[in-house]
Amino acid sequence: MTGFAQVKGQVTGELAFSLSLKSVNHRFLDLHFRMPSDSDALEMKLRRLLKEKVARGHVELTLTVERREGNGFALNRQLVSGYVEAFRVAAKEFGISGEPDLNVVLRLPGALDTGTLPADGELEAAVLAKVEEALTRLNQMREEEGRGIERELRSRMAHLEKAGSGMGQHRSAILENYVEKLRSRIQELIGAQVDSDRIMQEAALLVDRSDIQEELVRLETHVKHFLGMLDQGGEIGKKLDFLLQEMNREANTLLSKTSGLAGEALKITEMGLAIKAEIEKSREQVQNIE
Repeated sequence: MTGFAQVKGQVTGELAFSLSLKSVNHRFLDLHFRMPSDSDALEMKLRRLLKEKVARGHVELTLTVERREGNGFALNRQLVSGYVEAFRVAAKEFGISGEPDLNVVLRLPGALDTGTLPADGELEAAVLAKVEEALTRLNQMREEEGRGIERELRSRMAHLEKAGSGMGQHRSAILENYVEKLRSRIQELIGAQVDSDRIMQEAALLVDRSDIQEELVRLETHVKHFLGMLDQGGEIGKKLDFLLQEMNREANTLLSKTSGLAGEALKITEMGLAIKAEIEKSREQVQNIE
């Protein structure tokens, strides 16, 4: 689910920071960090904390350290000199005249720094004290979106139940349709002087293909389980996705059993396609749930 949160904090009288969290939909937990150099230890602690609080999504954490006006910038001489030297070597090798553009050089990540971070852990302590607040705000926004997704999923399950109930009401039309097919097939077999065992085999095969009650019962059970998991809450996204896959399998079987029918039984196919559509739309939303 999507969300954004930003908090600011003060480390010393001269040093402040801004911490932002942004999340978008993703099937798994995908963490990305944008932080000052020399903050590897802090990054590891933040990574561990995010894994505890967020189960799913593409999450970007950006930490910006700000110094009071007048403290200036420090030039990363090693990085800048390395770039300039590489530029001149490449120009000489390929016979190209020119000098590096200082504006381009200074836009390189890390070329300009606001100075080294405090070595006594003041920044780390201040950031860790604020990150909980940022996570709370982020999850509040994600939960608000989740409530909207839940309402939509419940609505789609209601439509799916209605279509399944309608298929059950037209079940007799399916059986009548197959009875006519059976009678026609028996007449063909009798005319061809086929023995009675063959006729019984054909009859058993058609009867087995005709009944959709088992699929309708399983579909109804899956829907109830789905709604129960929504009531339960928690990290249910992957479980809901699995249930929708099972529903889709039942819908495919229903459509295969009712293919080629005519008359009133055609309504069964329409309802089966409607069920498939509701399942696909639900799966799109479930990808956003933890």
